[in-house]
Amino acid sequence: MPLLLNEEQAMLRDSARDFLAARAPVAALRRLRDERSADGYSPELWRQFAEMGYTGVLVPEDLGGLGLGHVEAGIVMEQIGHHLTASPLLASGIVAVSALRAGGTPEQQAQWCPRLAAGAAIATLAVDEGVKHRPLQIGLRARVEGAELVLDGDKTFVPDGHVADLLVVAARSAGQPGEADGITLVLVPRDAAGVEVERTVMADAHNAARFGFRAVRVGTDAVLGRLGEGAAALQAALDAGRAAAAGELLGLADEVFARTVRYLKERTQFGRLIGEFQALQHRAAMLYCELELTRAAVLKAQQALDGNTPKASAAVAVAKARAGRTATQAVQEGVQMHGGIGMTDAFDIGLFMKRARVLQELYGDSAFHQDQLATSRQY
Repeated sequence: MPLLLNEEQAMLRDSARDFLAARAPVAALRRLRDERSADGYSPELWRQFAEMGYTGVLVPEDLGGLGLGHVEAGIVMEQIGHHLTASPLLASGIVAVSALRAGGTPEQQAQWCPRLAAGAAIATLAVDEGVKHRPLQIGLRARVEGAELVLDGDKTFVPDGHVADLLVVAARSAGQPGEADGITLVLVPRDAAGVEVERTVMADAHNAARFGFRAVRVGTDAVLGRLGEGAAALQAALDAGRAAAAGELLGLADEVFARTVRYLKERTQFGRLIGEFQALQHRAAMLYCELELTRAAVLKAQQALDGNTPKASAAVAVAKARAGRTATQAVQEGVQMHGGIGMTDAFDIGLFMKRARVLQELYGDSAFHQDQLATSRQY
């Protein structure tokens, strides 16, 4: 398949770019941060997301969504990266929806997908329990007691957790941490008795939360799919999130590159534009090449997910690893080439650097995905 957007996808890109430039520029993130917003995002902007159809991009049409694919979701996420938009779209409209589509019963999908597509509810996946992303190292326990499931344990780094209505909790109903067998996905209302939530202050001014589950009881009908067989649905949700996060990293890196090139054409030193210095030209050219290679890798991963190809997870791992490295290179070069002003909070480059660092860790950093690829190929 050509690694190019078709006409409809290009129109979606242009529409999302213009919408976010007008409604959610980087200045909007600054306001949320400086005003210490309790929500951490704009509910009004979220309603507008729903009106534009972004919240239902992956939801099937018969459940109230647009019925599009991961390429289209990635297009929107790339534009979000350009503008550092604080939004629950990644957590709710992409990761949680993908979990419901992969493992949910028709009844569960009918209950939640229309609400998520309409922006009337927010959902998020709670998987990590340590300082690094290790999705199989699940220790939170789920035990069956009669017609109920009882959850005990903790989760950390849950995107948009404190504003979510629904938690898709990765629990262990059998086996030991590190094993794929025995993982169960459970739908838990955030306000359920025994759920403790603490909003964490993120360096990039985006939302995340820690959760404690203290003998939380839900019905066995809250299990997403079958008890102990949630690993496949978890993988599908994580792959969707990783591909979308790679798209956001690509947009972020692309925006930093564009801003840096503009600065090179404006800043003078020793009576010359600094963009005339060959050393800076070479570094900018190298970054451009990395961006184009990453663009191809990200689009290939999204197409692989839409095509449900056997090597989709490997393509996603390549995209997330490369996007993380490229974004890190872009923000480091951006700060360096902007000189002293690049280190000040008054300038936007630092905000891009912080977001890149958080996205690098979310759903696995470059080292995690490189290790996964090496292991899968028996290196």
